[in-house]
Amino acid sequence: MRTLARSLRHIRLSLQHKKCNYSGGFVNTRKDLIETNTGSVCKFTNNADFNRFRYLTFTISRAMSADAAKVTNGDVNGAGPLVEYERRIAAGELVDGDSFQVDTLRELQRLYDELVASADACRLDRYSASEKAGRSRWLWSRFIPQSSYSPVKGLYLFGGVGTGKTMLMDLFFDQLPSSWRKKRIHFHDLMLNVHSRLQKHRGVADPLEAVANEISDEAILLCLDEFMVTDVADALILNRLFRQLFSNGVILVSTSNRAPDNLYEGGLQRDLFLPFIATLKAEQGFYFIGKDISGFLKQKFQQLIGEHTASPQEVEVVMGRTLQVPLGANGCAYFPFEELCDRPLGAADYFGLFKKFHTLALEGVPILGLHNRTAAYRFVTLVDVMYENKGRLLCTAEGSPQELFERIVTISDAQHRAPRTSSRSRKVDDFDLCVDNELGFAKDRTVSRLTEMNSKEYLEQHANMFLAGK
Repeated sequence: MRTLARSLRHIRLSLQHKKCNYSGGFVNTRKDLIETNTGSVCKFTNNADFNRFRYLTFTISRAMSADAAKVTNGDVNGAGPLVEYERRIAAGELVDGDSFQVDTLRELQRLYDELVASADACRLDRYSASEKAGRSRWLWSRFIPQSSYSPVKGLYLFGGVGTGKTMLMDLFFDQLPSSWRKKRIHFHDLMLNVHSRLQKHRGVADPLEAVANEISDEAILLCLDEFMVTDVADALILNRLFRQLFSNGVILVSTSNRAPDNLYEGGLQRDLFLPFIATLKAEQGFYFIGKDISGFLKQKFQQLIGEHTASPQEVEVVMGRTLQVPLGANGCAYFPFEELCDRPLGAADYFGLFKKFHTLALEGVPILGLHNRTAAYRFVTLVDVMYENKGRLLCTAEGSPQELFERIVTISDAQHRAPRTSSRSRKVDDFDLCVDNELGFAKDRTVSRLTEMNSKEYLEQHANMFLAGK
């Protein structure tokens, strides 16, 4: 185990998967205003030796809990990877590592403590969790759509060969309770298992969903070693597989030699793999991907407003006009997408909204295309106004920012679209395709801004503006 003492100078750490923990409303400390994560879909920066992922380049932030803060400050509770590491050093079993190693262990300790505190909510204990078989659970979900994103996010550790990533993850895994639904597996072994299960489920309406449900029944905490995508068959199914796993509450802890943005670099049909990178990095923080999760968004909205009571409100716009806000409290407004983007509203209405509210919870952003082109224009305007006013966005959407706009193209893009091999696939691809130069040129700006609005730097600016106005 002396390899634990190797330098981790090249390790960068990325927080990822599924939902973030939000503070119960705004408070007067910047720590609680800014979520410090994330993973999931995020922007990666290279200006620090020890970096976190943020979403979306959809960045996700994470509120640091009191327990996590204690761990970061060195006040640990007597169990976990950092505690065991320090015990071994004190016993002379290990040589003391450098600060980068300790920083990494602190993150693993923080995750350990969050998991222990949220074990019931995460359904980690195999004896208290449902004992339904994977196939039965999948059949049941056909009738009752279920989504149970984890309240705890995982970690993505990447760095050069020989920096000790695997040993640190193993130290973390070995401290977890034996009764938990956990699995430690090499990435390639996992994918071989997935393809084997897919063969077993041939003939099922959605075999990949059935496989994901089986895996999540067996293990809620999934520790993957050597995340490295080289096979096109793996690349093409990873996004749907992990989207379903995350939707089922799976928490991912992974090691890799590559940053997420560099996964499957130069691979065949990599454009079809890019949405998975967004899913991996973004994995639900302020930006939640999925259908039928409005209840979850309302729950998070309630946590943001704290003890305040949300009620319908009215915002003055211009020339005596007003905008009706379905729910608002404590500087936070809640709107269904249709209420803001399917109605005859414009920039003046959105500017009026953000004069009164600093945070928008937007429910149900759809995939944009020909059928909702007008709503797409309004959504672009809404994002522009929100960005200019340093507003904060909490939303549910049918896809990542990239996926929302994939059916919107410029005339030039449409002319260069690769032809498909069958008339059926061509019809599927061309259905709802929106060829619009103005929207096509605006989509890159909108995706970039949605990404930046979930970045650590943007959220710090948002927090500073809020605190300065108090």
